[in-house]
Amino acid sequence: MDKMWYLAKMIRGMNIDEALAQLEFNDKKGAKVIKEVLLEAQEMAVRKHNVEFKSNLHIAQSFSGKGHYLKRIRYHGKGMFGIMDKVKCHYFVKLVEGPPPPPEAPKTGFDQAKEYVQQLRNRTIINTL
Repeated sequence: MDKMWYLAKMIRGMNIDEALAQLEFNDKKGAKVIKEVLLEAQEMAVRKHNVEFKSNLHIAQSFSGKGHYLKRIRYHGKGMFGIMDKVKCHYFVKLVEGPPPPPEAPKTGFDQAKEYVQQLRNRTIINTL
């Protein structure tokens, strides 16, 4: 899941053609998996959801989640053993028709602090006067 998250974050908000081009030159195993998923989702959008142009899609959501863990035994010396986890993950993607939205500038610490103070001022305290 952790290794897949970096690739999912990298392509989030990109045009589908640009994302496929980025994944083409990435050597990670997850890049091949995500590329297959994107191609399948692109074909499904054209076939089932009446998208006219398959290149007129952008990635609105892209994230990974935990899957089932398989426990296995790892044998050590002197009759000892350890428990090994075979980790699996799930990948989720949402394609939206149209051009991608313009990228937002990251919030500064001052802006985050202002929002937090405003949130604290707007809260209501229950069971008081």
